[in-house]
Amino acid sequence: MNSIRLFIVSLLIGAMSLTSVARAEAPADENQLYNAWSYLLGRALIIRQENTDLREPGMNYNKIKYYNLASDTAFVNPNFDVTYLESWIAIDDNSAALLSVPEIKDRYYTIQLLNEWGDNITNINSRVYPHHPSGVFALITAHSKVKLPAGAVPVILPTNKAKLLGRFELKNSPEEATKLQRAVTLTISGTPHIVPPPAIPDFTNGKLPGVTLFDNADAILQSAPDYTPVAAEVQQSVRDIAQKVRASNQYRQQTDNALTERVIPAFMQEAHSGIAVMKNNWLGGHKEGRGYNGHYGTDYRMRTAINLLGIWANSPGEAVYYLATKDSNGQALSGEHFYRLHFPANALPETMAKAFWSIIMVSIPDYQVIPNPLKRYNFNNYSGLKKSSDGSLDIVIGPRPPKHFPESNWLPSATNNPFAFTFRAYVPEADVAAGDRFPPAVTPVDENQF
Repeated sequence: MNSIRLFIVSLLIGAMSLTSVARAEAPADENQLYNAWSYLLGRALIIRQENTDLREPGMNYNKIKYYNLASDTAFVNPNFDVTYLESWIAIDDNSAALLSVPEIKDRYYTIQLLNEWGDNITNINSRVYPHHPSGVFALITAHSKVKLPAGAVPVILPTNKAKLLGRFELKNSPEEATKLQRAVTLTISGTPHIVPPPAIPDFTNGKLPGVTLFDNADAILQSAPDYTPVAAEVQQSVRDIAQKVRASNQYRQQTDNALTERVIPAFMQEAHSGIAVMKNNWLGGHKEGRGYNGHYGTDYRMRTAINLLGIWANSPGEAVYYLATKDSNGQALSGEHFYRLHFPANALPETMAKAFWSIIMVSIPDYQVIPNPLKRYNFNNYSGLKKSSDGSLDIVIGPRPPKHFPESNWLPSATNNPFAFTFRAYVPEADVAAGDRFPPAVTPVDENQF
């Protein structure tokens, strides 16, 4: 078995630390390339998203864009449980972003801030700021010269830019949720100097950049400070490779070959299997020792994987997501078959979350909802699901209504569509946040049973 196969095996079993992998599983120069490339890609993914966002109508720096996706069935992997807002914050020492948050009671909400590398800065809500859950929050730099309004809560941003995302639970009163969402406002004190993002090569998730990623490495690194404890050493590796790539066409070609043939496939394997665990054929939780709590520490490779597969992920204290594409027998979920999700009376879905839970079915590979006459695409706390006489809960999935089961508990599928489930737990219980509890397996059943 060659070195790269050994490297992939070590990633899959998740049993070695970053240091031991670097020391034993690959030639030093190629492992250095793996680490440097994956580190730089993490920042490039955020830059790409910044460029993408700002091309959207209604988006600009320091301006909130409000979304209401409750009825937008064309949205990819939609979330019908919350209404959204987002913005790119851009400030300097002589300016501040003043975020006004209304009083919100008896409804899940959070306004998340992330830095330019994808690390979580904070969540503004009643759990994180119990003594000041509403009012004015002043987003400032560490050396801000701005005089803040009386009573404003200072929130120091680690860099001059931050991504802002707000989520508000719809419950059974989406009009009220939208009203609260629109009451969140953003004003700017001063006139910030906004530096445009640095140039990066064009790339897609299906075709990640090779050696061209190093062509503007210095500008990418200088565009935003990174506070991971290993930033200095890994950034030096990036610069060393970038310098060699510029100096030698032969080295450049060898580097691109190594990236294309071995490094990128190995990283993709790690990204898809190294950041989560599979239980009951649901993918979620985390690998032991690689739990995500909003701050990645030295694990920049995990940060890059999250930026690639689920950018702007929140901490598990706010929400935990699970994905199922296979049934309890390991077979791909298909719209022509019938399935059941059985929650015992002592393990109902609401026991997984302090706020609320939801499950949505989407088609594969486009991750959009499956049209049906009922326009029913998801279930949550407010769906009026009927429990069995013993207190348990069953959700039935199939192309036709169940014959002997409450239609209220039926999610319609389509015979010509494979599909996937996303299960979400908001403000999850401790065992859910820790990755110790998963939804029950999606079990195939005979149509005549229901």
